[in-house]
Amino acid sequence: MKTASSSPVRAAEVVGASLGYEPRRRLFPPDRIVPGSTLGRLATALCAIALSLPTLVRAGAPATAADSASTAPAGVVEVPAPHPDVPPAPAAGAAPSGPVEEPTGYRMDNFRTPVPATLRGARVLTNDEAADVWNKDGAVFVDVYPQAPKPPNLPAGTFWREPVHRSIEGAHWLPNVGYGALSPTMDAYFRGALEGLSRGKRDAPLVFFCLKDCWMSWNAAKRALEYGYTNVMWFRDGTDGWQELGYPLAEVKKLP
Repeated sequence: MKTASSSPVRAAEVVGASLGYEPRRRLFPPDRIVPGSTLGRLATALCAIALSLPTLVRAGAPATAADSASTAPAGVVEVPAPHPDVPPAPAAGAAPSGPVEEPTGYRMDNFRTPVPATLRGARVLTNDEAADVWNKDGAVFVDVYPQAPKPPNLPAGTFWREPVHRSIEGAHWLPNVGYGALSPTMDAYFRGALEGLSRGKRDAPLVFFCLKDCWMSWNAAKRALEYGYTNVMWFRDGTDGWQELGYPLAEVKKLP
């Protein structure tokens, strides 16, 4: 008597194992499965199921990035970090051999490159100093990381969801104010936001930050000085330095 191939049997065992079952013995021994019989048809069906399922996720196992992507609503476009104007930090070997000098004006491009160690008129904070200022709960922390641009030429009817932005807990996110040149609208937004955050006090402690080696925070702090604020601090390493201290980041919303 000709018996069915053991492939359906093995497939059935794979299905069970992927779901967490480890049977002590085979439920369908190969020598007892006859093509066309009830057991034969059941084993073949289980084989087809095993081959058609792309992935079986064990209950309770952590989801992977691929799993998350597969559950995204249809027509939703997720924009990955980092922002195109703030790319990954340059490799260590690409850093200049000497110190970076302060420019006379604002940085206009290549924002993710080594920054100066100083900013005339402002206090530059190390990671520990920034944490100390934050723990005293008196300064206003201003995150100037740019807002992700909406991708061009999206298909009609596509809903674009902006990515979540995480920052120092309690910080205020003022995106796009760290560019070298601001439009009149953006300049008015920055001035108005600082006026509100400082409660009209020019000596209010303001801490500007972005990422490590990010000129946007340097630009924003410099611009605040030119607006007339006298207690300006620049957290040079920003959220990168914050995480190096072991502090978590929290989701923040753009200040309207």
